[in-house]
This record gives sequence, structure tokens and C-alpha cells, in this order.
Amino acid sequence: MSTTTGSVPALPSQPVPAHGGADPAGRPGPADRPAAAEHPLPVERPDEGGHMIVCGQDTLALRLAVELTTLYGRRVTVVVRSVREGQGPQIAALAEERRLPVRVVEAAEPSTAVLAEAGIREAAALALTGSDDQANVQAALRARRLNPGVRLVLRVYNRRLGRRVGQLLDRAAAARTPDCGPAAEASTTVLSTSATAAPALVSAAVSGHPAVVHVDGRLLRAAELPPGTPSVGTELATLALLAPGGRGRSPVLLPGPDAALPPDGRRLVLELLGHPEERRPRRRLPGLSGLPVAALFSRRLRLALGSLTALLALFAGLTSALTGENPLHTAYLAVLDVIAIADPATADTPARKVLQILTALSGLLLMPLLTALALEALGTFRAASALRRPPRGISNHVVLLGLGRVGSRVLDRLRELDLPVVCVESDPTARGVARARAYGVPVVLGDATQEGVLEAARVGRARAMLALTSNDSTNLEAALSARECNPEVRVVMGLFDDDFAADVYRALRDSYPSAETRSHSVSFLSAPAFASAMMGRQVLGAFAVGRQVLLLAAVDVGGHPELAGRTVAAAHCPGHWQVLALDVAEPERRARDLGLAYRARPELRWNPPAEHVLDAGDLVVVAATREGLGRLLRH
Repeated sequence: MSTTTGSVPALPSQPVPAHGGADPAGRPGPADRPAAAEHPLPVERPDEGGHMIVCGQDTLALRLAVELTTLYGRRVTVVVRSVREGQGPQIAALAEERRLPVRVVEAAEPSTAVLAEAGIREAAALALTGSDDQANVQAALRARRLNPGVRLVLRVYNRRLGRRVGQLLDRAAAARTPDCGPAAEASTTVLSTSATAAPALVSAAVSGHPAVVHVDGRLLRAAELPPGTPSVGTELATLALLAPGGRGRSPVLLPGPDAALPPDGRRLVLELLGHPEERRPRRRLPGLSGLPVAALFSRRLRLALGSLTALLALFAGLTSALTGENPLHTAYLAVLDVIAIADPATADTPARKVLQILTALSGLLLMPLLTALALEALGTFRAASALRRPPRGISNHVVLLGLGRVGSRVLDRLRELDLPVVCVESDPTARGVARARAYGVPVVLGDATQEGVLEAARVGRARAMLALTSNDSTNLEAALSARECNPEVRVVMGLFDDDFAADVYRALRDSYPSAETRSHSVSFLSAPAFASAMMGRQVLGAFAVGRQVLLLAAVDVGGHPELAGRTVAAAHCPGHWQVLALDVAEPERRARDLGLAYRARPELRWNPPAEHVLDAGDLVVVAATREGLGRLLRH
């Protein structure tokens, strides 16, 4: 039996933080929002054509409900297991305290009856944010049966399973609504919080190395450039103007053409590179990851083997000089003497007898040498199939704490950038340990909060540390320990609680003013992709700028007066959005998901002419802030 709690019929204006600047979730406050008189804010009111349903009790469900109500003006029904556990009290407070249009349905699981009570038959979209892949897929099948036209957004970690389930659900919708054809509104989007948050986490951790996003088979990256420094690739846009050191002044996001760069500041630019296959680092073989000869044979064994070879050559040369025989024949005799299977030189000269004795004595060294070679090679191969230890001389690397779901995705990103990594994991059976072994990445097994574990990972010589364990306290304690070892190390923490992330960020920034600290909530970084997919659009990627996020999204021009009928230059709204590319493919041939598309011939026209007029049938790729994308997609 389910119960229903608070419902509010109307949506008030968007809440404003009581303090100035950014709110605890990292969104800019009123003082940080650039004015855009040519794009007035639309009146926010609940959507009349269908509400949204969110099933989940975690932070992502809470964040998603806030995104849909405050940014997109939608009515939301949240199905939770209990309003007294997890994020249940905070979700219930959205309606009771913040007066948002949120209705809470309490039920043990999203069964058919519960989904019907939540209004699935009239809903425009359903998001399933639970951590159980099977439960999410089962609920999606029920929802598709009750409402073939509902837009489904599933949180699934297993990407292969998610891709096949998405195809299955779309075929089911097409079979139940054959008259809708390819333009049917129903769609299924499968997302992973770890995959959507990983690029922003890596971008925040690695200074000088850009965040990389795949769009239509091309690579986009964000890079900080000093004044006067040209871009490596084709520059598409200036994403932000950064103050020196990144402190003291909020970055200016998506500046207009007349915006001035702060003195000694930097530009964060978006660059277009080639195809991913052209720059993707070659994956190493599992277990035998680039093992050199030095790893198989130690320096002492190589010296012993070389000395023995030189001694044999000396004896063969002396024998040839004394007997006048062929050097190849004397070398053959020397080898036989070493392994003690030659006949005694009883009829030869005394010099030949002495040489045979010396050669035989040298052969006594051969057996222990061969035994040492065999044992050392065996130990090396066993170590290769196990976990590597951090090399003693490693430096300027990234220390990654936690190899769970998020840590595994972040490890993939770091390897794509070909960065040196040392991992720390307390559970030897964690899902990312096998992946680290396949990459040949060193792993330190142990609790990062214990004495000596971070030192074993060489955090004192690291360039950055990513604390991504499932425990916020462990991440904070590890960050403080890393600061003691290396006050200058750049620290990025993945925290589950948004308010806690903001408080930790401010405290560490004030305590270590000369170091860079970033604290991000995974749900905060992932929620825009889920919310945009529920609105029927696709967020292609995200770039972290301080504690703010810039999004790349595909937007249909039709129905958006801010874009339709305007030139590309006039459609630029400083501080909110900017048009980057135009899809010139025919509507029926357009890729459904540009983030995963690899068309034989990419048909995105990057940097369209400023005087080009956008038509209602166009599809564009925009860079936008969270609020800017919410304004574009609200109606």
C-alpha cells in the first residue's frame, strides 16, 4: 500500500539564496548572473501538458526534482520507499517547506499499481534513479506497458545492458504505437551517473589537461589559454574568462564579444579536434602491460650473464690462437667445456689443458645463473598478472582513491588522456581493481585514512588527487591527509551531499589559499543530463568551471523564440548560451544521440557563420549554463 504526501498546485518564482553569490549547490546567485535584456526570463509555471515522475530515494532523485521544478517549470511526482529514510525527508520538504510543485508517493517498490497512482498514464517522462539495474529495467518495462508514449530515462551502470534494454523499450513503444512512426515522442535514454560525472571530475583534477567530450565522432576539449596563446585545434568559443589563480572573482561564463579579460587572467576555450580514434591511446594487454626487458631480468643478472658471455668469448679466442683452429670450432669446444660434456684434452698442449680447466670452472657459475633467471622471470610474470606497485621514481601523477562505479569511469578517462595514475582501494574485489590490472596501473591496497597508505601512493609528488570513495568522511580525511603530505596538491572530492560539498570546498579553500580544491557532488554533476533527457533533449557533455558547470546540448530550434528567426550572432545570450554547431543532415537522417553518433561523414557544421539565420527545422549544439539550458528547454 502506498501513501501520498504534500502537493502544491502552483510554482512560485525561482528561490533565491539568502546569501550572495553561489548557493550551496554551486549555482550562481543573483550577483553572478549576467544581465540579458534581449532574452527576458519567461514566466515560470507548472507544465499543463504532462508532469514528470521520478522513482528513487537518493541524492540524484532529490536533485532531479529540484532541477525539473525550478529550471524547467514542471510538476513532479517522486516515488520513494520511505519519507523517513535516506533523502526522503528532504524530498518531502520540497513541497512542505520550499513550496515547490512536488508530490511524494511512498511505496516499497514502483509496482504497476504504484506507477498508476503516480500518474504514469498521463506523464510526459519517467526517471528511474535507483542503483539496482535490474529493478530499474523492470520498472521501465511496466511503465512502457502502461504508457507506450512516455519518455523513459534509466540509470544503468552496465552500459552494454543499458544499450540493449533501450533498444528493446523503443521497439516495444514502436510496436504499440505504429501510427506515430519515427517521430514518436516516446524514447528511452540510458544514463550512468558515474559516466556523466567522470569528465567534469577529471577536468577539475587535471590542470593543463583538457576535458574531452565526443560529439558526432569528433573530439571537443576545454583548455585554459594565457592571453595571446593560440589554440591547438579549431577554436569554437570562449567558455569562460578566469581570474588569476581562480580565486577572488567568479569566472565570467560564455562572455559576450565585448567582455574584457581580467588582468593576468586566462580564457577557457572550447577546441575542436579530430576523430577519437586518431587520439585514443593504445590499450595495453592485460597483465603484460608494456613489460620491458629490465622488468624480466634485474641489473645484477644482466651483468652476470654478460660477464659469462664475455669470458666464454675470451676462452674461445685464446684457444683459437694457441691451436690455430677455426674460431667457430674453438667457440663450440668452449661451450662444451662450460657445460662439462667435452672429452678431456689429455693429448693437447698444457696451455689447452689450462684453458679447459678454467672454462669448466666458469661453467660452475652457469647453473645458479640459469636458476636465478628462471625464478626471477617467474616472479615477474606473477607480478604482472597481479597488481603493480607504484614505481619509486613516479611523480607528477594523479592519485585516484576509490575504484567503485565512479572511480572506474574516472580511471577510463584518465587513461584516455594517457596520464600516469596510482590507485588506492581498500577492497581487493572492487569492480575497478580488475580494470586497473588490465591497464597496468599501479594499485595500493589499503584504507586511505590509515598511516602510510597515501605515502605508498607517492601523494607527496602527485599533481592531483581524486577522492571518490563511497564514504564522504573518508574522502574528507584523505584530502586533509594529502594536504599534510603535499600542501600544493590539487584535491578533488566526490561528495554525495551538496551542502557538505560546498562547506568543505570553502573551508579547504580558506585553509590552503595557495592550493586548488574542488568538491563536487556526483548527483550535482549528473542531474543536468537526466533532467535534459526527460525534457526530450540530450546533454552531450559537461565542463566544470570552478564549482559551476557548462553543458553541451543538442536543441531543436523550433518552438524557441530565443533561437528561431535569429542569426547565430543574435542568438548568443552572454552568460546563458551560445550556438556552436548546426546539424546540416536531413531530419530523417539525423543521429538520435550525437554524443554516441559515429556517422560515416559527420554532418555538424561547427562555427556556423554569424549572419546565418536559424530556421525552425534546424538542430543546433549549444554551450549553456544550467539556468540557460533550463530557459531554453522549459517550453
